[in-house]
Amino acid sequence: MQKLSLDARAVELLERATASATGRSADTVHGGQGAVLRQTLLALTTGNSLAEHESPGEATLQVLRGRVRLSSGDDSWDGRAGDLLPVPQARHGLEALEDSAVLLTVAKLG
Repeated sequence: MQKLSLDARAVELLERATASATGRSADTVHGGQGAVLRQTLLALTTGNSLAEHESPGEATLQVLRGRVRLSSGDDSWDGRAGDLLPVPQARHGLEALEDSAVLLTVAKLG
C-alpha cells in the first residue's frame, strides 16, 4: 500500500490545469480499468467545466479546494472545500466557480 497526499496532488494538478489550454487536469489516484471503485482527482480553473455527461455508476464528489457547481437539468448544487456532493444518476456537468480540486469517487454498477 502506498500513501498519497491528496492536498499535495491537488496543488500539482491545479498548476497543470493553469498551464493547460483547457483549464483542467485529472489523475486517477485509485482503481482504474476493470476496478469496481475508482477515484479520480480533478482540477479545474475558474470558469472551466466538464460538459454534461452520463454517470458511469454511483458516484460522489468531495470538494478539496475552491468552489464548484454540479448541475443536472434544471437543478444545481454548489459545493466548497469540505463538502461532499452525491452525483446524480442523470446527465450532469461540473463548473469551477473558482480554481478548484475535487475527488470523484465512482463505484461502477453491474
